[in-house]
Amino acid sequence: MKYTIHALLAAMALCASASAVASSHREAPSITKTPKVDATDLYMFNSYESGRADYVTIIANYLPLQDAYGGPNYFSLDDDALYEIHIDNNGDAVEDVTFQFDFKQTLNSIEIDSDGNASTPNVAIPLSNAGDASNPANVQTSESYGVTMVKGDRRSGARTPLGNFNKPFDYIGTKSFADYPGYARGFIKPLNLGSCGAGKVFVGQRAESFAIDLGKVFDLINLNPLGPRDGGTNVLADKNITSIAMEIPKACLVNAAQVDLGNNKRGVDPVIGAWTTASVRQATLVNPSPASGISTTAKKGGAWTQVSRLGMPLVNEVVIGLKDKDKFNASEPKDDVANFKNYVFYPTLPALIQKLYPSAPAPTNFPRNDLVTAFLTGVPGVNKPANANVVPGDMLRLNTNIAAVGAGAQNDLGVIAGDNAGFPNGRRPGDDVTDVSLRVAMGALCHTGLPAETVGCVPDDAKAGTAPLTDGVRKTADKFDSAFPYLKTPNPGATSQPQ
Repeated sequence: MKYTIHALLAAMALCASASAVASSHREAPSITKTPKVDATDLYMFNSYESGRADYVTIIANYLPLQDAYGGPNYFSLDDDALYEIHIDNNGDAVEDVTFQFDFKQTLNSIEIDSDGNASTPNVAIPLSNAGDASNPANVQTSESYGVTMVKGDRRSGARTPLGNFNKPFDYIGTKSFADYPGYARGFIKPLNLGSCGAGKVFVGQRAESFAIDLGKVFDLINLNPLGPRDGGTNVLADKNITSIAMEIPKACLVNAAQVDLGNNKRGVDPVIGAWTTASVRQATLVNPSPASGISTTAKKGGAWTQVSRLGMPLVNEVVIGLKDKDKFNASEPKDDVANFKNYVFYPTLPALIQKLYPSAPAPTNFPRNDLVTAFLTGVPGVNKPANANVVPGDMLRLNTNIAAVGAGAQNDLGVIAGDNAGFPNGRRPGDDVTDVSLRVAMGALCHTGLPAETVGCVPDDAKAGTAPLTDGVRKTADKFDSAFPYLKTPNPGATSQPQ
């Protein structure tokens, strides 16, 4: 078994050699050129904040690997892009509800008298702020965003504006912000969704929520994969990301139509699917002589064109072949079987393991219907839609009827460890999706006792399916907040020096 585990990790590194082995950081060649629209992680779970049992929390993270000290421009989102969270509530892999986020950055040029002479001009300062950054008057740029809910097709459906909101400035440092946690909390705003109720919204910088011992993975798999699950170092711990977070009443997300739930029962299907995308305009014209100001270096136009997509974690990194990674980012879940089925039915990861280490047999059940179950259709009895003709597609699927588990009682291995409120039934911030995905790739579902006709395999088909694979970095719930927006305060760019 030792060889099996080392081979698995080696193959994982080979498959992802062009990208960081993190949930979706720099996962495709083209997206590395436009990090502002690079989706890094998507979370969707039944809210476990006290008193919020009737809500679903969805968090889409963008703009990876932010160094907290990255000023003076820091990490605004792209005001020429459209960020979206899509919900499928009838199992056909097509969006039924979409939440659109449209950002705008505004310049508040701060100019000062540098020589004290009233006859000389004031001059613009080069830094992002000139004083307490919690006071907007002291900060040179600000970001706002509009939220729109679309019912039906994301481009042609019925549109309902939900309001305009402000985004907190990034965490410059403790001298610029005396109380950044309190400052950021002020940007959590109510979101009125009409007849189905009211939720919350927050967009802002947060501490990186993914965890992995990345340096050792690339150092010839310098890991201890059979060692303790918390024996490694999370090298992303000092990075930040930008989160688009929503807490939405379940009634706003599920399809109200009565459907056949099986066992002679009819009712509302509680399962929803979600994925996030970012789109940019088709054409860019670079201005050779930009005017003073902000966002004056180019003009963009044409139809919206999707360039980033994320549903289940790790799919584009270690499942989709390098030649199709950009194609995947531009595609939609409904087309996954037509475009990418061989990557799931006949995955290269286990084949690489067996080729490199013949003593480590890959699962022998082909096509790999166990992977289709885990990642494309949902697990029967847990998060598979009631639609008898469910369309396989890459998205997070969540059963909104499965009660949330409090932060302290969550099992970070989710469903495969008996905690059905966790991954792959949605995804909570504390779920260790790396360890779970590694185990599922080697056939963990073949050992769960699910009927063979459901997952397409039995234990003998996956000799290595019970291996306790780990990258050595755990994501436990105590590393996240127990209230919206759940992700921790970002790392500061600097800490104040003693006076």
